[in-house]
Amino acid sequence: MPTAQLTRLVEEQNTVWQRMLDIRSAAETDGRDLTAEERANWDAAEARLTEVSGDIERMNKMATLEKIDRSQIVTATGKDADAREGDDGKKKRYAEAFGLYLRGGMDRLSGEQRVMLMDHQVDLRAQGTGVDTAGGFLVPDEFRNVMTETMKAFGGLLGLAEVITTSTGADLPWPTNDDTGNEGEILGENTAAGEQDLLLGARKLKAYTFSSKQVKVALQLLQDSAFNLETWVPRKLGERIGRRAARSFITGTGVDQPEGITTNAVVGKTGASGQTTSIVYDDLVDLEHSVDSAYRPNARYLMHDLTLKVIRKLKDTQGRPLWVPIPAPGFPSTINGFEYSLDNSMPVPAANAKSIVFGDLRAGYLIRQVQDVQTMRLVERYAEYLQVAFLGFSRLDGMIQDPSAIRTYQHAAS
Repeated sequence: MPTAQLTRLVEEQNTVWQRMLDIRSAAETDGRDLTAEERANWDAAEARLTEVSGDIERMNKMATLEKIDRSQIVTATGKDADAREGDDGKKKRYAEAFGLYLRGGMDRLSGEQRVMLMDHQVDLRAQGTGVDTAGGFLVPDEFRNVMTETMKAFGGLLGLAEVITTSTGADLPWPTNDDTGNEGEILGENTAAGEQDLLLGARKLKAYTFSSKQVKVALQLLQDSAFNLETWVPRKLGERIGRRAARSFITGTGVDQPEGITTNAVVGKTGASGQTTSIVYDDLVDLEHSVDSAYRPNARYLMHDLTLKVIRKLKDTQGRPLWVPIPAPGFPSTINGFEYSLDNSMPVPAANAKSIVFGDLRAGYLIRQVQDVQTMRLVERYAEYLQVAFLGFSRLDGMIQDPSAIRTYQHAAS
Protein backbone atom coordinates (compact mmCIF):
# COMPACT_ATOMS: atom_id res chain seq x y z
CA MET A 1 0.00 0.00 0.00
CA PRO A 2 1.40 3.47 -0.89
CA THR A 3 2.13 4.86 2.57
CA ALA A 4 2.87 8.36 1.25
CA GLN A 5 -0.55 8.59 -0.37
CA LEU A 6 -2.32 7.40 2.76
CA THR A 7 -0.37 9.90 4.87
CA ARG A 8 -1.37 12.69 2.51
CA LEU A 9 -5.04 11.70 2.69
CA VAL A 10 -4.98 11.52 6.49
CA GLU A 11 -3.37 14.96 6.67
CA GLU A 12 -5.95 16.40 4.30
CA GLN A 13 -8.76 14.78 6.30
CA ASN A 14 -7.53 16.39 9.50
CA THR A 15 -7.04 19.75 7.78
CA VAL A 16 -10.57 19.77 6.38
CA TRP A 17 -11.96 18.64 9.73
CA GLN A 18 -10.14 21.47 11.51
CA ARG A 19 -11.55 23.94 8.96
CA MET A 20 -15.07 22.77 9.83
CA LEU A 21 -14.35 23.11 13.55
CA ASP A 22 -13.05 26.66 13.00
CA ILE A 23 -16.23 27.64 11.14
CA ARG A 24 -18.41 26.35 13.95
CA SER A 25 -16.21 27.86 16.64
CA ALA A 26 -16.36 31.33 15.08
CA ALA A 27 -20.16 31.28 15.10
CA GLU A 28 -20.35 29.97 18.66
CA THR A 29 -17.89 32.59 19.92
CA ASP A 30 -20.02 35.38 18.43
CA GLY A 31 -23.22 33.75 19.68
CA ARG A 32 -24.80 33.64 16.23
CA ASP A 33 -25.92 31.26 13.53
CA LEU A 34 -23.74 30.43 10.56
CA THR A 35 -23.77 32.99 7.76
CA ALA A 36 -24.66 31.97 4.21
CA GLU A 37 -20.99 32.03 3.27
CA GLU A 38 -20.04 29.91 6.29
CA ARG A 39 -22.76 27.38 5.46
CA ALA A 40 -21.47 27.13 1.91
CA ASN A 41 -17.91 26.67 3.15
CA TRP A 42 -19.07 24.09 5.69
CA ASP A 43 -20.99 22.11 3.05
CA ALA A 44 -18.02 22.18 0.68
CA ALA A 45 -15.67 21.03 3.45
CA GLU A 46 -18.05 18.28 4.53
CA ALA A 47 -18.35 17.02 0.96
CA ARG A 48 -14.57 16.90 0.62
CA LEU A 49 -14.26 15.21 4.02
CA THR A 50 -16.65 12.50 2.86
CA GLU A 51 -14.59 11.96 -0.30
CA VAL A 52 -11.28 11.78 1.56
CA SER A 53 -12.68 9.48 4.26
CA GLY A 54 -14.02 7.21 1.53
CA ASP A 55 -10.59 7.14 -0.16
CA ILE A 56 -8.99 6.16 3.14
CA GLU A 57 -11.52 3.37 3.65
CA ARG A 58 -10.84 2.11 0.10
CA MET A 59 -7.08 2.17 0.63
CA ASN A 60 -7.41 0.24 3.87
CA LYS A 61 -9.59 -2.31 2.05
CA MET A 62 -7.03 -2.50 -0.76
CA ALA A 63 -4.34 -3.18 1.84
CA THR A 64 -6.33 -6.25 2.88
CA LEU A 65 -6.58 -7.46 -0.70
CA GLU A 66 -2.90 -6.83 -1.34
CA LYS A 67 -2.00 -9.34 1.36
CA ILE A 68 -3.26 -12.10 -0.91
CA ASP A 69 -0.49 -14.07 -2.58
CA ARG A 70 -1.26 -14.00 -6.29
CA SER A 71 2.13 -15.23 -7.41
CA GLN A 72 2.26 -17.76 -10.20
CA ILE A 73 2.08 -21.38 -9.11
CA VAL A 74 5.36 -23.26 -9.46
CA THR A 75 4.81 -26.67 -11.03
CA ALA A 76 6.34 -29.84 -9.73
CA THR A 77 7.04 -32.71 -12.11
CA GLY A 78 8.68 -36.10 -12.00
CA LYS A 79 7.70 -39.43 -10.55
CA ASP A 80 9.53 -38.78 -7.31
CA ALA A 81 8.13 -35.24 -6.79
CA ASP A 82 6.17 -36.33 -3.75
CA ALA A 83 9.27 -37.77 -2.12
CA ARG A 84 11.41 -34.69 -2.88
CA GLU A 85 8.90 -31.98 -2.05
CA GLY A 86 6.49 -33.66 0.34
CA ASP A 87 3.11 -32.00 0.92
CA ASP A 88 4.18 -28.74 -0.73
CA GLY A 89 4.99 -30.60 -3.94
CA LYS A 90 1.60 -32.31 -3.93
CA LYS A 91 -0.19 -29.02 -3.41
CA LYS A 92 1.69 -27.35 -6.26
CA ARG A 93 0.97 -30.17 -8.68
CA TYR A 94 -2.67 -30.23 -7.63
CA ALA A 95 -2.93 -26.48 -8.19
CA GLU A 96 -1.38 -26.89 -11.66
CA ALA A 97 -3.88 -29.61 -12.52
CA PHE A 98 -6.75 -27.51 -11.23
CA GLY A 99 -5.64 -24.53 -13.35
CA LEU A 100 -5.52 -26.72 -16.46
CA TYR A 101 -8.99 -28.03 -15.58
CA LEU A 102 -10.37 -24.49 -15.41
CA ARG A 103 -8.98 -23.61 -18.82
CA GLY A 104 -9.55 -26.80 -20.77
CA GLY A 105 -11.60 -29.24 -18.74
CA MET A 106 -10.73 -32.87 -18.07
CA ASP A 107 -9.52 -33.43 -21.65
CA ARG A 108 -6.47 -31.27 -21.01
CA LEU A 109 -5.31 -33.35 -18.07
CA SER A 110 -2.95 -36.28 -17.98
CA GLY A 111 -4.07 -39.53 -16.43
CA GLU A 112 -2.16 -38.74 -13.26
CA GLN A 113 -3.73 -35.30 -13.01
CA ARG A 114 -7.23 -36.72 -13.48
CA VAL A 115 -6.69 -39.21 -10.68
CA MET A 116 -5.35 -36.39 -8.50
CA LEU A 117 -8.51 -34.29 -8.99
CA MET A 118 -10.84 -37.25 -8.63
CA ASP A 119 -9.22 -38.12 -5.32
CA HIS A 120 -10.31 -34.68 -4.06
CA GLN A 121 -13.76 -34.59 -5.62
CA VAL A 122 -16.51 -33.33 -3.35
CA ASP A 123 -19.87 -35.10 -3.65
CA LEU A 124 -22.52 -32.67 -2.45
CA ARG A 125 -25.32 -35.22 -2.59
CA ALA A 126 -23.47 -37.58 -0.28
CA GLN A 127 -23.25 -34.80 2.28
CA GLY A 128 -27.02 -34.40 2.33
CA THR A 129 -27.17 -30.78 1.20
CA GLY A 130 -30.00 -31.36 -1.23
CA VAL A 131 -28.02 -29.98 -4.19
CA ASP A 132 -28.87 -31.98 -7.31
CA THR A 133 -25.41 -32.24 -8.89
CA ALA A 134 -22.62 -34.74 -9.15
CA GLY A 135 -20.27 -32.52 -7.19
CA GLY A 136 -17.19 -30.43 -7.85
CA PHE A 137 -13.46 -30.44 -7.26
CA LEU A 138 -11.83 -29.20 -4.09
CA VAL A 139 -10.30 -25.76 -4.58
CA PRO A 140 -6.52 -25.65 -3.94
CA ASP A 141 -5.23 -23.69 -0.96
CA GLU A 142 -4.07 -20.80 -3.15
CA PHE A 143 -7.54 -20.46 -4.64
CA ARG A 144 -9.26 -20.77 -1.27
CA ASN A 145 -7.10 -18.02 0.22
CA VAL A 146 -8.04 -15.62 -2.56
CA MET A 147 -11.71 -16.41 -2.11
CA THR A 148 -11.67 -16.05 1.66
CA GLU A 149 -9.85 -12.72 1.69
CA THR A 150 -12.16 -11.29 -0.95
CA MET A 151 -15.17 -12.31 1.10
CA LYS A 152 -13.79 -10.44 4.10
CA ALA A 153 -13.42 -7.30 2.05
CA PHE A 154 -17.14 -7.35 1.27
CA GLY A 155 -18.46 -8.32 4.69
CA GLY A 156 -17.22 -6.36 7.66
CA LEU A 157 -18.66 -8.81 10.18
CA LEU A 158 -16.75 -11.75 8.69
CA GLY A 159 -13.50 -10.08 9.69
CA LEU A 160 -14.73 -9.20 13.20
CA ALA A 161 -16.68 -12.20 14.47
CA GLU A 162 -15.19 -15.44 15.75
CA VAL A 163 -14.73 -17.76 12.76
CA ILE A 164 -14.28 -21.51 13.09
CA THR A 165 -13.45 -23.84 10.21
CA THR A 166 -14.56 -27.47 10.10
CA SER A 167 -13.57 -30.24 7.70
CA THR A 168 -17.14 -31.50 7.23
CA GLY A 169 -20.58 -29.94 7.08
CA ALA A 170 -22.17 -32.13 9.74
CA ASP A 171 -24.33 -30.37 12.33
CA LEU A 172 -22.06 -28.92 14.99
CA PRO A 173 -23.45 -28.70 18.55
CA TRP A 174 -22.33 -25.48 20.22
CA PRO A 175 -22.65 -25.19 24.02
CA THR A 176 -23.83 -21.97 25.67
CA ASN A 177 -23.72 -20.83 29.29
CA ASP A 178 -24.65 -17.72 31.24
CA ASP A 179 -23.46 -17.92 34.84
CA THR A 180 -23.18 -14.18 35.45
CA GLY A 181 -26.12 -14.13 37.86
CA ASN A 182 -24.45 -16.62 40.21
CA GLU A 183 -21.75 -15.95 42.78
CA GLY A 184 -19.93 -17.75 45.55
CA GLU A 185 -20.64 -17.49 49.27
CA ILE A 186 -19.04 -16.89 52.62
CA LEU A 187 -19.13 -20.03 54.74
CA GLY A 188 -19.74 -19.88 58.45
CA GLU A 189 -17.99 -22.26 60.85
CA ASN A 190 -19.22 -25.85 60.57
CA THR A 191 -21.52 -24.86 57.68
CA ALA A 192 -21.89 -27.02 54.57
CA ALA A 193 -21.18 -25.40 51.21
CA GLY A 194 -24.22 -24.62 49.11
CA GLU A 195 -24.95 -25.95 45.64
CA GLN A 196 -25.44 -24.14 42.36
CA ASP A 197 -25.26 -26.15 39.13
CA LEU A 198 -23.89 -24.74 35.90
CA LEU A 199 -26.75 -24.46 33.42
CA LEU A 200 -25.56 -25.33 29.93
CA GLY A 201 -27.54 -24.76 26.77
CA ALA A 202 -26.86 -26.10 23.30
CA ARG A 203 -27.41 -24.85 19.77
CA LYS A 204 -26.49 -26.35 16.43
CA LEU A 205 -24.44 -24.81 13.67
CA LYS A 206 -25.34 -26.06 10.22
CA ALA A 207 -23.65 -25.58 6.85
CA TYR A 208 -25.83 -23.68 4.41
CA THR A 209 -24.65 -23.69 0.81
CA PHE A 210 -23.99 -20.25 -0.65
CA SER A 211 -23.69 -20.17 -4.43
CA SER A 212 -21.84 -17.62 -6.53
CA LYS A 213 -24.29 -18.12 -9.43
CA GLN A 214 -22.70 -18.88 -12.75
CA VAL A 215 -19.74 -16.92 -14.06
CA LYS A 216 -19.52 -17.33 -17.85
CA VAL A 217 -16.18 -16.92 -19.58
CA ALA A 218 -15.61 -16.72 -23.33
CA LEU A 219 -13.63 -19.60 -24.79
CA GLN A 220 -11.22 -17.10 -26.33
CA LEU A 221 -10.25 -15.86 -22.88
CA LEU A 222 -9.70 -19.39 -21.63
CA GLN A 223 -7.28 -19.96 -24.51
CA ASP A 224 -5.39 -16.73 -23.78
CA SER A 225 -2.54 -17.52 -21.40
CA ALA A 226 -2.14 -13.79 -20.69
CA PHE A 227 -5.52 -13.80 -18.96
CA ASN A 228 -4.95 -14.57 -15.27
CA LEU A 229 -7.80 -17.02 -14.88
CA GLU A 230 -6.35 -18.48 -11.69
CA THR A 231 -6.89 -15.14 -9.92
CA TRP A 232 -9.92 -13.82 -11.72
CA VAL A 233 -12.26 -16.78 -11.22
CA PRO A 234 -11.78 -17.12 -7.44
CA ARG A 235 -12.12 -13.34 -7.01
CA LYS A 236 -15.44 -13.21 -8.88
CA LEU A 237 -16.81 -16.22 -7.03
CA GLY A 238 -15.65 -14.77 -3.73
CA GLU A 239 -17.20 -11.37 -4.40
CA ARG A 240 -20.60 -12.87 -5.13
CA ILE A 241 -20.61 -15.32 -2.25
CA GLY A 242 -19.22 -12.64 0.05
CA ARG A 243 -21.97 -10.15 -0.68
CA ARG A 244 -24.71 -12.71 -0.09
CA ALA A 245 -23.11 -14.16 3.04
CA ALA A 246 -22.55 -10.67 4.49
CA ARG A 247 -26.28 -9.95 4.23
CA SER A 248 -27.17 -13.24 5.95
CA PHE A 249 -24.76 -12.60 8.82
CA ILE A 250 -26.51 -9.27 9.44
CA THR A 251 -30.23 -9.92 8.81
CA GLY A 252 -30.60 -13.68 8.29
CA THR A 253 -33.73 -15.19 9.82
CA GLY A 254 -32.05 -18.28 11.27
CA VAL A 255 -34.55 -20.50 9.40
CA ASP A 256 -32.81 -22.39 6.57
CA GLN A 257 -30.13 -19.69 6.68
CA PRO A 258 -27.76 -18.14 9.24
CA GLU A 259 -29.10 -16.12 12.17
CA GLY A 260 -28.20 -12.48 11.55
CA ILE A 261 -26.56 -10.42 14.26
CA THR A 262 -29.46 -7.94 14.24
CA THR A 263 -32.24 -10.54 14.05
CA ASN A 264 -32.45 -11.70 17.67
CA ALA A 265 -29.96 -9.41 19.40
CA VAL A 266 -31.24 -7.60 22.49
CA VAL A 267 -32.20 -3.98 21.86
CA GLY A 268 -30.05 -1.84 24.15
CA LYS A 269 -31.67 1.48 23.28
CA THR A 270 -34.76 2.54 21.36
CA GLY A 271 -35.00 6.03 19.95
CA ALA A 272 -37.65 8.39 21.29
CA SER A 273 -40.81 9.11 19.31
CA GLY A 274 -39.94 10.97 16.13
CA GLN A 275 -36.44 9.51 15.81
CA THR A 276 -37.22 7.31 12.82
CA THR A 277 -34.08 8.35 10.96
CA SER A 278 -32.18 10.40 13.54
CA ILE A 279 -29.87 9.54 16.45
CA VAL A 280 -28.96 11.69 19.45
CA TYR A 281 -25.84 11.71 21.61
CA ASP A 282 -27.62 10.46 24.75
CA ASP A 283 -28.89 7.40 22.85
CA LEU A 284 -25.35 6.33 21.99
CA VAL A 285 -24.27 6.73 25.61
CA ASP A 286 -27.22 4.59 26.73
CA LEU A 287 -26.41 2.01 24.06
CA GLU A 288 -22.80 1.76 25.20
CA HIS A 289 -23.79 1.26 28.82
CA SER A 290 -26.42 -1.34 27.92
CA VAL A 291 -23.44 -3.64 27.28
CA ASP A 292 -21.85 -4.96 30.46
CA SER A 293 -18.54 -3.29 31.27
CA ALA A 294 -16.82 -6.69 31.05
CA TYR A 295 -17.29 -6.58 27.27
CA ARG A 296 -16.68 -2.88 26.61
CA PRO A 297 -12.83 -2.99 26.48
CA ASN A 298 -13.13 -4.90 23.18
CA ALA A 299 -16.33 -3.23 22.00
CA ARG A 300 -16.85 -1.41 18.73
CA TYR A 301 -19.68 -0.05 16.61
CA LEU A 302 -21.00 -1.76 13.47
CA MET A 303 -23.20 0.21 11.05
CA HIS A 304 -24.06 1.17 7.49
CA ASP A 305 -22.20 4.04 5.87
CA LEU A 306 -25.41 6.13 5.85
CA THR A 307 -25.69 5.68 9.62
CA LEU A 308 -22.13 6.91 10.01
CA LYS A 309 -23.12 10.00 8.02
CA VAL A 310 -25.79 10.77 10.66
CA ILE A 311 -23.44 10.15 13.59
CA ARG A 312 -20.67 12.31 12.14
CA LYS A 313 -22.92 15.33 12.73
CA LEU A 314 -23.50 14.57 16.43
CA LYS A 315 -21.79 16.43 19.30
CA ASP A 316 -21.48 15.67 22.98
CA THR A 317 -22.78 17.91 25.77
CA GLN A 318 -19.66 20.09 25.44
CA GLY A 319 -20.19 20.63 21.72
CA ARG A 320 -17.39 18.26 20.73
CA PRO A 321 -18.03 15.97 17.72
CA LEU A 322 -18.45 12.30 18.59
CA TRP A 323 -16.71 11.25 15.38
CA VAL A 324 -12.96 11.77 15.48
CA PRO A 325 -11.00 11.38 12.23
CA ILE A 326 -7.84 9.32 11.89
CA PRO A 327 -5.10 11.20 13.83
CA ALA A 328 -2.30 9.47 11.90
CA PRO A 329 -1.79 6.40 9.68
CA GLY A 330 -2.25 3.25 11.71
CA PHE A 331 -4.78 4.79 14.11
CA PRO A 332 -8.52 4.23 13.60
CA SER A 333 -11.30 6.77 13.47
CA THR A 334 -13.54 6.57 16.54
CA ILE A 335 -17.05 7.37 17.70
CA ASN A 336 -17.23 8.53 21.29
CA GLY A 337 -13.85 6.86 21.86
CA PHE A 338 -14.83 3.48 20.33
CA GLU A 339 -13.66 2.11 16.99
CA TYR A 340 -16.27 1.39 14.36
CA SER A 341 -16.64 -0.81 11.28
CA LEU A 342 -18.84 -0.33 8.24
CA ASP A 343 -20.94 -3.09 6.74
CA ASN A 344 -23.39 -1.94 4.11
CA SER A 345 -25.52 -5.01 4.74
CA MET A 346 -26.59 -3.30 7.98
CA PRO A 347 -30.03 -1.63 7.95
CA VAL A 348 -30.09 2.08 7.17
CA PRO A 349 -31.81 4.54 9.54
CA ALA A 350 -35.57 4.00 9.21
CA ALA A 351 -38.63 3.36 11.36
CA ASN A 352 -38.07 0.31 13.62
CA ALA A 353 -34.70 -0.38 11.97
CA LYS A 354 -31.85 -1.78 14.08
CA SER A 355 -29.24 0.40 12.42
CA ILE A 356 -26.39 0.05 14.97
CA VAL A 357 -24.76 -2.89 16.71
CA PHE A 358 -22.43 -2.18 19.62
CA GLY A 359 -20.37 -4.56 21.71
CA ASP A 360 -17.68 -7.21 21.58
CA LEU A 361 -18.47 -8.67 18.16
CA ARG A 362 -15.98 -11.51 18.43
CA ALA A 363 -17.48 -12.70 21.70
CA GLY A 364 -21.02 -12.08 20.54
CA TYR A 365 -21.19 -13.61 17.05
CA LEU A 366 -19.90 -16.90 15.65
CA ILE A 367 -19.39 -17.85 12.00
CA ARG A 368 -18.85 -21.47 10.94
CA GLN A 369 -17.37 -22.22 7.53
CA VAL A 370 -16.70 -25.62 6.00
CA GLN A 371 -13.18 -25.85 4.70
CA ASP A 372 -14.01 -27.50 1.39
CA VAL A 373 -14.82 -24.71 -1.06
CA GLN A 374 -16.03 -26.20 -4.32
CA THR A 375 -16.05 -25.02 -7.90
CA MET A 376 -17.65 -26.59 -10.97
CA ARG A 377 -16.95 -26.16 -14.69
CA LEU A 378 -20.01 -26.25 -16.98
CA VAL A 379 -19.02 -26.89 -20.59
CA GLU A 380 -21.92 -28.29 -22.62
CA ARG A 381 -24.58 -25.89 -21.37
CA TYR A 382 -23.14 -22.85 -23.17
CA ALA A 383 -21.15 -24.61 -25.89
CA GLU A 384 -23.10 -22.98 -28.74
CA TYR A 385 -22.09 -19.56 -27.37
CA LEU A 386 -18.43 -20.59 -27.13
CA GLN A 387 -18.58 -20.00 -23.39
CA VAL A 388 -17.68 -22.00 -20.30
CA ALA A 389 -19.38 -21.31 -16.97
CA PHE A 390 -17.91 -21.63 -13.50
CA LEU A 391 -19.95 -22.07 -10.34
CA GLY A 392 -18.67 -21.67 -6.79
CA PHE A 393 -20.05 -22.97 -3.49
CA SER A 394 -19.20 -22.10 0.08
CA ARG A 395 -20.87 -23.66 3.10
CA LEU A 396 -21.43 -21.30 6.00
CA ASP A 397 -23.54 -20.65 9.07
CA GLY A 398 -23.64 -17.95 11.73
CA MET A 399 -25.35 -17.23 15.03
CA ILE A 400 -25.24 -15.08 18.13
CA GLN A 401 -23.19 -17.09 20.60
CA ASP A 402 -23.13 -14.69 23.58
CA PRO A 403 -26.21 -12.44 23.66
CA SER A 404 -24.79 -10.40 26.55
CA ALA A 405 -21.83 -9.23 24.47
CA ILE A 406 -23.81 -7.14 21.96
CA ARG A 407 -26.73 -4.74 21.90
CA THR A 408 -28.52 -2.91 19.10
CA TYR A 409 -29.93 0.57 18.63
CA GLN A 410 -33.47 0.58 17.23
CA HIS A 411 -35.15 3.63 15.74
CA ALA A 412 -38.61 4.68 16.88
CA ALA A 413 -41.62 3.24 15.10
CA SER A 414 -42.95 6.70 14.31
